[in-house]
Amino acid sequence: MTVIDKPAGMTSHDVVNQLRRHFGEKRIGHAGTLDPGATGVLVVAVGNATRLMRFLSGADKSYVGEVVLGSSTSTLDNEGEVLATFDMSAVTIDDVRRVVAEHLVGDIEQIPPMVSALKVDGRRLHELAREGIEVERAARPVHIARFDVEVTDTPGVLRIEVDCTTGTYIRTLADDLGRLLGGGAHLRNLRRTRVGTFTLDQAQTIDAATLLPIETAVARLPAVVADAEMVEHISHGRLLPVWVGDGPWAVFDSVGDLVAVYESFRNQQAKPVVVMIGQ
Repeated sequence: MTVIDKPAGMTSHDVVNQLRRHFGEKRIGHAGTLDPGATGVLVVAVGNATRLMRFLSGADKSYVGEVVLGSSTSTLDNEGEVLATFDMSAVTIDDVRRVVAEHLVGDIEQIPPMVSALKVDGRRLHELAREGIEVERAARPVHIARFDVEVTDTPGVLRIEVDCTTGTYIRTLADDLGRLLGGGAHLRNLRRTRVGTFTLDQAQTIDAATLLPIETAVARLPAVVADAEMVEHISHGRLLPVWVGDGPWAVFDSVGDLVAVYESFRNQQAKPVVVMIGQ
C-alpha cells in the first residue's frame, strides 16, 4: 500500500489509474474518495493489500480548509455556480464559534450533497446532478470530534480544522454553517491531513510513490501473535477463541508476518475474514 498527496484537479480514480501504470499492478483501490478540487491524504491499497481495504476505509479523518461567508453555490464549494449572495459583514468570529459549538460538533446528521459519490438506486449522485436531476437523500449520522474556526487576512473567509468520522461531508458543514448564521457560505481549498494513522508526513507524489509493508494496512487493529499450531489452524480457515476486545484482530506469526484478520463470530469464537497465508 501507499499514501498519496493527491493534487488538485484529479479524481481519486485518476490517481488509481496513474498508480496502476507506476507500479505495473492492476489490483489497486483507494480508501476514501477526495473530490477533484481537494488535495491531501489518499490511502491506496496495492496488490494483495486490496484484500485489506475494508480495514482502511472506516478510519476517522482530519481536514483543513476555508469557509467563504456570503455566498452559497450549487456544489457547496467554489467550483459551482453562485446561487445566492448575502451581507454577512456583521457576523463575528464569536458568532461563528457559538453556532459551531451549538450545532456542528458531536453527533450530528448530514444530508449528503448532490455532488457526492454516494450511490442512489445504483447511480452516483454527482452523475445525476450533472443531468440536472435532484433526488431525495436521507440524513446520515456523523460525529464531529473537533471543528476549530479562525479568522484569516481576507474578510469573510474563515480557516477551519475538522476531525470527523468517515462519511462526513466538509462542504455540507460549510453550507450548514452559513445557513445557521443567517446567510450562506461555501467551502474552498479543502485539504485532507489525516486518514486514521496516516498523515501528510507519509504522503508522496504519484510519480515518487513507494510501497509500505502490507502490515501497515492493519496498523490500527489489535495485534495477536500466533504460535505454529495456531498458524496451522488459520491456514485451514478454522474458527479460534476470541481474544481481548471486540476485534477485528490482526494475527501475526512469530516472525512478524501478517497471517490473517479475524472478526468476532459467535459463542466466543472468531472467524477469519482475510487469510494471507500462501498469498
